[in-house]
Amino acid sequence: MLTNKLVVSMAALRFLAGLLELGGATLMLRLGKVESAFQVNAWLGIIGPTIFLLVSSLGLAGMVGHVSPLKIALLLCAIILILLSATL
Repeated sequence: MLTNKLVVSMAALRFLAGLLELGGATLMLRLGKVESAFQVNAWLGIIGPTIFLLVSSLGLAGMVGHVSPLKIALLLCAIILILLSATL
């Protein structure tokens, strides 16, 4: 049942991320200034990759016993490349 707990945790993190995005958009509209909206967007830009890393880590933890070490290494490389492409 560990897999089910991991899936629920992954979904809960994604749900939280969606709520934070909606809250950020609402806050931008309520503040009504470009400068304030830009600051909110910066915080959302930090939260997004953090959620991505957490969800990916949970997924990798759940697949460790089911997938070969080579595939785990390739998945880790893919995650690193995604993060690098988002920051450059």
